[in-house]
Amino acid sequence: PDAPSPAPAPTARSRAPLTTAPTTKAITLPTPVDITALQSVSTAEAAAWHRIVAASMAHDLPAVPTPDPAQIHAQLTQPPLGSRRLTWLATTADGVPLGVAALRLFTSPGQDHLSELELHVDPAHRRLGAGSLLLSAAVAACRTENRRSLIAAAAPGSPGEAFSQQRGFRPALTLDHLLLRLDEPSDPGLPRITGTAPSGYRPAHWTGTVPDALADAFASAKNAMNDMPVGDLDYGSITWNADRVRAMAKVIADRGDTLLTTAAVHDDGTMAGYTEILLPQGRGPRAQQYDTAVVPAHRGHGLGLWIKAAMVRRLRAGHPDVVEIETDNADDNVHMLAVNHQLGFRSYRRTREFQLELPTT
Repeated sequence: PDAPSPAPAPTARSRAPLTTAPTTKAITLPTPVDITALQSVSTAEAAAWHRIVAASMAHDLPAVPTPDPAQIHAQLTQPPLGSRRLTWLATTADGVPLGVAALRLFTSPGQDHLSELELHVDPAHRRLGAGSLLLSAAVAACRTENRRSLIAAAAPGSPGEAFSQQRGFRPALTLDHLLLRLDEPSDPGLPRITGTAPSGYRPAHWTGTVPDALADAFASAKNAMNDMPVGDLDYGSITWNADRVRAMAKVIADRGDTLLTTAAVHDDGTMAGYTEILLPQGRGPRAQQYDTAVVPAHRGHGLGLWIKAAMVRRLRAGHPDVVEIETDNADDNVHMLAVNHQLGFRSYRRTREFQLELPTT
């Protein structure tokens, strides 16, 4: 499998980082901080959320494009697949936004023990306790919801890593983020990969919802993601069916993004493998890799490399505004890393996944 994505998300895939810790410009005077649980997110609150995320990412992850305001608004207002979201806003006593936290509570069987945290504090307002208060609110919600695992992500050596380790999170998985430039005159792998499908297989391409004739086969192939490397994360598993893959496509469309899928279908009608690319709303220059998987019975035929190369050709032909693809792989996912390097992907940053074990009743 390619990127470990539990369900459509920025990035989700991204999993968004914990970003709160001392900076050289931090305010050191004590300031009261209020934490508000948002029952629904207003347009003004979404705008404040975007400003905080943009400032946080510019400081801690300058190489990573910041989601635009429409993406943040959709993330906060559209229901995620197989989960629900709780959100909090930290402000000064006079209402100045300082930080935000979003807690995703997974609800599908096999993952209903799991929660995932995104937390940002504006670098200009760190060391005031906002991050700690936001984390306390999220942990209290996890306990109320009887969750045993809380996961979050931060870059190695970043403020978020120090913050998480100081508060009992343990490192559980390291992800290698890679980029493929599509606007370069040539890349080392793609010219050598034939556009002809391996013997016994044919390509299938679609945008958005899978065609009805392929829905069951696609759902079966999606279950191959359950053997993706997850390190020491208490990640659980997901069972896919035709209704779930249709629901996934609807979630993505409702938030304004576009999902492209390219698959390899065996002569017997089974789906042997597939790869997914997300085009964010606004059509920025960077596409996001979602899942890539090859069904175990069909491994060893070069299908993973072939379907990913077919997707690159599809993007170049149909989406010239996309100039790069970002993917991530567990650092022990040797096979998929090799496939990506053959295609010309190059590492550009790393993320560490952290997990906090919580007592359950």
